[in-house]
Amino acid sequence: MILDSLLADLINELPHAVRFQRLVRALRQHFRCDAACLLRLDSESLRPVAAEGLVREALGRRFLLERHPRLAAILASRQPVRFEACDPRPDPYEGLVDMPGGSGLQVHDCMGVSLHVEGRPWGALTLDALAPGTFDAAARQELQRRSLVVEAAVRVSLLEQRARSERQAQATQPAQGLAPAADDEILGHSAAMRQLLREIDVVADSELPVLLLGETGVGKELFARRLHRSSRRSARPLVHVNCAALPESLAESELFGHMKGAFSGATAERAGRFEAAHGGTLFLDEVGELPLAVQAKLLRALQSGEVQRLGADQPRRVDVRVIAATNRDLGACVHEGHFRADLYHRLSVYPVHIPPLREREGDALTIAGHFLELNRTRLGLRALRLAPEAEAAVLSYRWPGNVRELEHAISRAAVKALSRGAGRGEIVSLGVELLDIERGGAAPEPAVAAGSPGRPPAAPAGPLKELVERTQRDAIASALSLHHGNWAAAARALELDASNLHKLARRLGLKTAAAEALPA
Repeated sequence: MILDSLLADLINELPHAVRFQRLVRALRQHFRCDAACLLRLDSESLRPVAAEGLVREALGRRFLLERHPRLAAILASRQPVRFEACDPRPDPYEGLVDMPGGSGLQVHDCMGVSLHVEGRPWGALTLDALAPGTFDAAARQELQRRSLVVEAAVRVSLLEQRARSERQAQATQPAQGLAPAADDEILGHSAAMRQLLREIDVVADSELPVLLLGETGVGKELFARRLHRSSRRSARPLVHVNCAALPESLAESELFGHMKGAFSGATAERAGRFEAAHGGTLFLDEVGELPLAVQAKLLRALQSGEVQRLGADQPRRVDVRVIAATNRDLGACVHEGHFRADLYHRLSVYPVHIPPLREREGDALTIAGHFLELNRTRLGLRALRLAPEAEAAVLSYRWPGNVRELEHAISRAAVKALSRGAGRGEIVSLGVELLDIERGGAAPEPAVAAGSPGRPPAAPAGPLKELVERTQRDAIASALSLHHGNWAAAARALELDASNLHKLARRLGLKTAAAEALPA
């Protein structure tokens, strides 16, 4: 029966995600086990591409082979490998089997087989059971036979993917794209993310300037790297410039370079970032932070394709594609006079909005799985997962700091769990109290007019001056936390002048080097 369903899928053109999910579901039913997972080999790690019977965040994990000897043993053998319940090697799925109330259940029986396509290792298929003795010698022989069908399904999906790519390819010679690094992977399977990645891959080959728009923490740098990697310039450098970190006095030198003796301290000739990116891509991160004087010179370089080093007599031609990113509303900045309209139109030939995490349905759990595996490895834990109520909280919370906030929440929770007595040899399950996100995720209470019968007026908690100062401290601390200590961004969020914010912070006792440097 299973063979018939698998063969039927082979003759139909299906999205590879659908094909793989149906495959693991059928295999789990056929072997009567608790979980089945199909993993693809990416350099030195295995990446789940479809899973049945595991918690949802398992798809975001990346299993380093050096950290998972069972998976390494499966890949090293061309025959199915079974692990007894007494095998001392840790199982990568401990605590991840999706059973009601089963956050602490251990895997007792498992087996797997390596998969090869076109003579090269492609990945592995694993089957896991909570009951010892589920898999016997006959099951291993059956897995060997079924692995041929699995390899055929993988090969069909790869051929379909190549055919689609060729149909979509333009007449120009495609670029030799660089393989993504592990830290460059963009996780997520939501409809919004799939559409965004398709758009990114299409515009990557267009040579158009791209403006990446999105809230703090959505991963704009990752998308800039993908744009470069998918472009014809992928073999040339991608140069990253953090515009928010450029002092106005040095910004021109950093971007365009300088000659020896051009200013005090210029002891040698130096090329700027534009020249460093020649033939490749220049990524201007936080471009909205550039001072107006520098904006004018940047516009001239973009219009003419020439840069002139400070102190030089002649300009130099540069061939650079520009990708810019900002979390600010540049249109509003133009109207307020903080950003040049002509530069805005030059940079935003193709604007791309990166959706916040709260608009990426279900992606928060996948990304959480990635950070859980990173912290499991970093802290030397046997297993690390989210408790069921924590999974629900991750999905319902609005994540104002987006992916960066999620990463920090998982890291803090893992450390808290250890500090409160969790053992490294245990299956550590992170509860919602460790994530500390319930308050931010709760829906705001409806406003009630003062004196209305719905709620009695609250009594003041102290003198008015103390209440005002306490509110100011909380607002500044919250803005700094949200913008990761960036005072300029916090000042904009609070609609204050940056110097006034520093003075207020010093008066309120919020000690910072910047505030202390200001005159009384």
